[in-house]
Amino acid sequence: MKRIAILGSTGSIGVNALKVIDLHRDRFAVTALAAGRNVGLLKEQIERFRPRVAAVLDAEAASALQALLHGGVKTEILHGQEGYRAVAAETEAQTVLSAMVGAAGLIPTLAAVEAGKDVALANKESLVVAGEHLTAAVRERGVRVIPVDSEHSAVFQCLEGQRRDRVRRIVLTASGGPFRRLSAAELEKVTPEEALCHPNWRMGKKITIDSATMMNKGLEVIEAHWLFGRPYDGIEVVIHPQSIVHSLVEYEDGSFLAQLGLPDMRVPIAYALAYPDRITAGVPSLDLTALSSLTFERTDGERFPCLRLAYEAGRAGGNRPAVMNAANEKAVEAFLSRRIPFTAIPRVIERTLETVEENARPTVEDLLWADGRAREIAEKIIRGISS
Repeated sequence: MKRIAILGSTGSIGVNALKVIDLHRDRFAVTALAAGRNVGLLKEQIERFRPRVAAVLDAEAASALQALLHGGVKTEILHGQEGYRAVAAETEAQTVLSAMVGAAGLIPTLAAVEAGKDVALANKESLVVAGEHLTAAVRERGVRVIPVDSEHSAVFQCLEGQRRDRVRRIVLTASGGPFRRLSAAELEKVTPEEALCHPNWRMGKKITIDSATMMNKGLEVIEAHWLFGRPYDGIEVVIHPQSIVHSLVEYEDGSFLAQLGLPDMRVPIAYALAYPDRITAGVPSLDLTALSSLTFERTDGERFPCLRLAYEAGRAGGNRPAVMNAANEKAVEAFLSRRIPFTAIPRVIERTLETVEENARPTVEDLLWADGRAREIAEKIIRGISS
């Protein structure tokens, strides 16, 4: 019986993970859950899976959750950073699914690694913000990080049993989002509702907007750099509108290995939770005969500059990825609240990167400071755009 803790249990990854776990009660037990403020859904999860510990964002949410639970529930309710750390590090879990949204997932993910837990990693921002520190901790503790992002899960699977020194390049696929055919002028007018209508995937709001701007793929490039030890010149992004080929690895002999499947996050989640085994994910088989075509296109850096900004930040290193990520999170929030247009998102990021001073060898504390400073600067830039 593998014991699982989930950081971000009420988000799309957490919900799908619990669906997979529910199919395999003989294999998995849920020891801890962490969420933000969605106490209604968390209450249902607690009553179904009976974790020993659950954590929420703050004392107000904890009080609301406690009031919803009936007397027979023995789950300890915690809150705040200490609560998240407890879920990640102080429970009996062997594997922690890190699925919180954004840079907020960094400290709990580090806590899980430092406590000797294996990590099923869906929170790409942990590696974007502090890739050097997190990978060093992984090596020191001797734990495993199994990627949950569909693209990185695909690469991970294509590398299994192969010599990594024979890899020529990693190719990450991107759907292109809902706007890949729009002109620059048309992009100026898109609405949050349009941006949230992803053609293939059903995800949370933030990652869906990141997909539309191509920033999600930029974050994945940085994540791939740290996960697989590849230089940025050896990581390529191509548009694959069908979202069937989830990524590819090219080897020195010119061979490509690819992982294919329906666009459903339960597949990489099941692989990460059960690794090295494979289990039923509750997903139907891919009907190859129903596919009319599988196509690939080049990315367009002129219309979607976020991918370029991510490559530049990744190559610069230091605190640049942390600053970029924080500015992006603020800009996405501003777009969703209609304070800035869609095309202002990369402008906010670029101007924030120009303003926040560089630090080539940051500590974790320095990175958290840079994250906060970038958010302050980005908010000022957003106010200037929206006024």
